[in-house]
Amino acid sequence: MNKFSSQDSASSFPDGPDHSTRSADLPRLELSADDVHVWLAKLDDYSADSLKLLLREDELLRAARFHFEKDRNHFVVARAWLRKLLGAYLGVSPREPGFSYAEKGKPALEDGQGSSLSFNLAHSGGMAIYAFSRHREIGVDLEFIREDLAGEKIAERFFSEREIDDLKSLPPELRKRAFFDCWTRKEAYIKARGDGLSMPLNEFDVSFVPGSDASLLRNHKEPEEVNRWMMQQVEAPEGYVAALVAEGQDWQLKNFTMDQFPK
Repeated sequence: MNKFSSQDSASSFPDGPDHSTRSADLPRLELSADDVHVWLAKLDDYSADSLKLLLREDELLRAARFHFEKDRNHFVVARAWLRKLLGAYLGVSPREPGFSYAEKGKPALEDGQGSSLSFNLAHSGGMAIYAFSRHREIGVDLEFIREDLAGEKIAERFFSEREIDDLKSLPPELRKRAFFDCWTRKEAYIKARGDGLSMPLNEFDVSFVPGSDASLLRNHKEPEEVNRWMMQQVEAPEGYVAALVAEGQDWQLKNFTMDQFPK
């Protein structure tokens, strides 16, 4: 899955912490143009009651729409950590970043708030993933592996003909993981493009057969897309699958977890 050999699984701050500028309880985080940073967080490890102080009114209203308390708490924690990380990269308070949304819903920083910084996020099954880059579009997806979703009928509805054939060719014991590898890679791609649900998932092919590198194999309508993007599997905890897509072929992935920060 790696198209380059320099993926880092880091336990220290990106390029070292800069204690001269602090954002809430996080040190300043540095991000070079040829790096993509990915962070993983266990949402149940943090108190929503304390973190909700970092959210703006519209975000609190979104949280209140969730019927179940666990879902509300997960939204609050995930959103608060997004703000904390953005604040650390920008060198500002976590409450300061404002968001704008593209036509299909992809979030970005408001104009004038670090326009070179791109981000994307996803959360599933109590885990959240965040991706950050400079001067390149990115998309990330994370899925908790669920037995009831890895079915042939779902694949036939959403996957391309090539992907369906590849999935059926695998031994039964490998299909569940392969299904979620395919799903997360497709989701990461459409999120990077900012297409949301407007781009049918069966209009492009991704690799997911065990032993193959993660890649966009073909866009049926825009063949030049294959050269625009690079796809990467992201290391995730047991029971989860994650994928990242970013513009260009000249970047390297660096992985981090929130464990290095005080709870």
